[in-house]
Amino acid sequence: MTTPDGTPERPRPDRARLYAPFRPRMARVVSATLAALVVVGTVALVLTLPDWFGLASSIGLLALGLAIAWFCWRQASVRADVDERGVVVRNLVITRRLEWAQVVSVRFGGGRPWVQLDLSDGDVLAVMAVQQADGAFAEAEAGRLAALVAIHTRTAQDD
Repeated sequence: MTTPDGTPERPRPDRARLYAPFRPRMARVVSATLAALVVVGTVALVLTLPDWFGLASSIGLLALGLAIAWFCWRQASVRADVDERGVVVRNLVITRRLEWAQVVSVRFGGGRPWVQLDLSDGDVLAVMAVQQADGAFAEAEAGRLAALVAIHTRTAQDD
């Protein structure tokens, strides 16, 4: 097929697939499993503690277990959501919204544990949603993110 101006039309990837959220696989499974084990283990420990251990210590142990479980949940929930305007990167501690114009390039591999975005202000932002531990899946996701950056930052000089 050709476009109205006679140039060959490029095949378009499935829009739903192209704009699907980026989420790690292994980190989610490991973190969710660990969170469940910590909660069950902490509750079992608190319920089996001897009486001399005390209420304050039991509450402290329970709070520590819940804090560890929250941290694991936060790790399991890292993601990057993309749309026509930009990308929202939710990492372990912070969530940041970027317009496509702010993203200069996507880097992955070379010993990096996750994708890194080079930003127009000279900063670098890690995207923990695409992790090296996911192997070939991560490579494909990094490519998809790079394609989105290329699509949304294309100018007349790029064509």
